[in-house]
Amino acid sequence: MFGKDFQRKYALTDQGVENTKKGAFWTIIVNLVVMGGVGILYLLMTKFMAALTDQAALPGPVFFLLLLLGFVVLSLVTHLQQYNATYGLVYSEVKTMRIGLAERLRKLPLSFFGKRDLADLTETIMGDVNRMEHVWSHVLGYLYGSYASTALIAVILMFYDWRLAIACLWGVPVAFILLFGSRKMAEENSRRTKAAALKVSDGIQESLENIREIHATNQEDRYLAELNQKIDHHESIMIKGELATGIFVNAASVIMRLGVATTILTGASLILAGKIDFMLFFMFLLIITRIYAPFDQSLALIAEVFLSQVSANRLMEIYDTETAEGADSFQPLNHDIVFDHVGFAYDQKEVLHDVSFTAREGEVTALVGPSGSGKSTCARLATRLWDISEGSIRVGGVDISTVDPEVLLTDYSMVFQDVVLFDDTVMENIRLGKHGASDQEVLAAAAAANCDEFVSKMPQGYETPIGENGARLSGGERQRISIARALLKDAPIVLLDEATASLDVENETKVQGALSRLLTGKTVLVIAHRMRTVEAADHIVVLAEGKVVEEGSPAELYAREGSLFKRMSDLQKASANWSI
Repeated sequence: MFGKDFQRKYALTDQGVENTKKGAFWTIIVNLVVMGGVGILYLLMTKFMAALTDQAALPGPVFFLLLLLGFVVLSLVTHLQQYNATYGLVYSEVKTMRIGLAERLRKLPLSFFGKRDLADLTETIMGDVNRMEHVWSHVLGYLYGSYASTALIAVILMFYDWRLAIACLWGVPVAFILLFGSRKMAEENSRRTKAAALKVSDGIQESLENIREIHATNQEDRYLAELNQKIDHHESIMIKGELATGIFVNAASVIMRLGVATTILTGASLILAGKIDFMLFFMFLLIITRIYAPFDQSLALIAEVFLSQVSANRLMEIYDTETAEGADSFQPLNHDIVFDHVGFAYDQKEVLHDVSFTAREGEVTALVGPSGSGKSTCARLATRLWDISEGSIRVGGVDISTVDPEVLLTDYSMVFQDVVLFDDTVMENIRLGKHGASDQEVLAAAAAANCDEFVSKMPQGYETPIGENGARLSGGERQRISIARALLKDAPIVLLDEATASLDVENETKVQGALSRLLTGKTVLVIAHRMRTVEAADHIVVLAEGKVVEEGSPAELYAREGSLFKRMSDLQKASANWSI
């Protein structure tokens, strides 16, 4: 019952399966104890009936007091154990699940995140885990424990009278068959509700991210109308799904409760026929007041289980995605980066084809080419943020696909075009480049990246908070902080992807001067659209449509008649003279 299929079905860890077993066990004990209370009441009534007919003496009050006290203590202990097994253990498991999920996401290749938007991943980490948390704590142990305890009680009742047992319990399997018959419909409703909820999240996130553009183009009414439409659609689907599920749950509950009527009718007919005595009938009347109680909640819980399958599948999709693994040591002979017939496809679309070049240690190698030619893709492949489809990439003779990405990245400093900053101070955002760096090291890197100029104007200097993703900074200021991080790390390989794209000419010149001084002796891979940025590069690789079309020094390529590099340089020089 609690095998691998069960574990995958509910997205449980190994410890989660053990917790479910404990919860089911104590639920069985609690249900048996409760039914035992019915048995005690039946025993007392039997004693009273015997005393009334002068067949036996009635026990003294001490007997009744001890019996009641024993039942209360036993009930209290078993309920506490059940609570701890179904809630206490599970809540600690949820913490483990969230940490494990974060660790899993940390090890996934960047290609995974390219296929999932932020709202979708946020919904998985927060919404889906929350839904499964309720299933793990409130549903699984209770549900499977109720199955087992009811089956056990049914067997016991058969020994007393199989006819009354059937009359009492026939509605239970019929009710569950009806409910399980609605499973596909419930799961489909859950998928539709989840998809509608994601559209609402995407709409809200899009509106917040583009609030300036929306106001600038007077599109507030249109965006609000679209967002209201998405919210109304989500609400409509959710109501229809809840209504359909509620109809089946209540119908199943009514069918199950019909066992009360059939028990009374069957018992009355058997008494009239002289086949059973009144006390046996009385016992079954007591039982039907409690036998359905576990399943009253279980019917609603099963509906929740059906709805949770979509969330469980979304969680398992993350765990089923192959992580980027490798050796935990990286000892290259040098830091030359060699692309050897590299091919890469993204979503079945070929991005790079048979790309070969070498970025040598101590040199600045520039990747240039039209937009979409694969320059940034090469940078990400060189750091193993994505894994290649064919060929190999070697650093100092070591195939990087054999090295754990986190170990590999200790030798890399990166400045990408899209800068990501944290809602913290300037100092701490720069310190991210090197864990445990002193304030003096941070300030030196910041000065080299020309950060002093704008930080000196801030109210608290380097201790000034910069807002979410650097909201209080300009694009150029954000990029200089990113450059300062890379300088602080001082790794032997430096990747600059449009590192000076957001800087004005004056600041670009200052930063390039700092980079020239501080990057001496390192393997530097520069990606730029502006040809003046790479004029001082030692080697240039020109990409077009995912292929290497030219290689050489800037002077060699510019002197080559008809070269793509020369044409791009001439076009940019001509555009520099354009004026309004």
